[in-house]
Amino acid sequence: MISTKLTELLDIDHPVVCAPMGSVSGGRLAGAVTRAGGLGLVGVSYGDAAFIDEHVAQAAAAGGVWGVGCVMFTFDERPGLWDKVLGYAPPVIALSFGDAAQVHKYVASAADNGSHVVVQVHDPEQASVAVAAGASVLVAQGAEAGGHHASLATLPLVTAVLDVTGGEVPVVAAGGFADGRGLAAALALGADGVMMGTRFAATEESLATAGFKSHLVSARTADTVNTRSFDVVRGIPWDEAYQARSVSNDFTRTWTGRDAELAARRAEIEPQWTAAVARDDTSQRAMFAGEVLDQIRDIQPAAQVVHGVVADAEKILAGLAQRLAGPTPAA
Repeated sequence: MISTKLTELLDIDHPVVCAPMGSVSGGRLAGAVTRAGGLGLVGVSYGDAAFIDEHVAQAAAAGGVWGVGCVMFTFDERPGLWDKVLGYAPPVIALSFGDAAQVHKYVASAADNGSHVVVQVHDPEQASVAVAAGASVLVAQGAEAGGHHASLATLPLVTAVLDVTGGEVPVVAAGGFADGRGLAAALALGADGVMMGTRFAATEESLATAGFKSHLVSARTADTVNTRSFDVVRGIPWDEAYQARSVSNDFTRTWTGRDAELAARRAEIEPQWTAAVARDDTSQRAMFAGEVLDQIRDIQPAAQVVHGVVADAEKILAGLAQRLAGPTPAA
């Protein structure tokens, strides 16, 4: 058993968190990760009322320590949905992608509701804001991550965030983690756990479509691309500091780097793109995935992922301790 400040704070068995991936991390996946001893998060992302009522309710009914992941800047645009999330009394609320004012507002509101508040950060300055706002846990997400991310790589970012927190707030490393080697490395850096997205997208319980899951298994890290094209075609006003890593396809090859033209032609292209997504056309749809694709070769049950990651990390850490201790003196 690996015990850290994260497991102690949240009263969970394992320092493994399922990233709250929109349209992928539903109630079934969150519940499976939680039952396995990790922290399962439902990704409500852009605030869809029907999705919240179905999947947050499902996670709540399963019980245990579970949570909801919310993209802050989008909840500002959808009145009433934040209160809907709070109404399910999630033990954990994970916040991401907001400015300083939004961080302070949503952290305070979630804490007042009785939730532990996790805030994702991408640089030391954001970490300082989150600590000042009263975050319970920080997630330091590096550029190796799938989906939306900033520019700093995980290793230097985690160490910089640890310097900001001074050990007062648990830090979870995200971006580039899919197995026990990654968890062991994160713990060696001083982090208190890992958040994994792509590995959990490639599980039996995830909401990823059949085509998406097939690509997660067959594609390699070199097949990913950073792009803003999926945000532009959906009309989502992401800050230019963030791009999204996805498995490349015909859509990204056509439109990456042509944001202005795509925006100008959105009325023409968006309906065609939406129809392609509805039929799971993997030549067009977004398939957000991180630089861990080289490590993902199969679709597993979520519990098997959690237990395998922890068991492998325990073996690695035990072996490392023995190796660093040196040879046993001769009798």
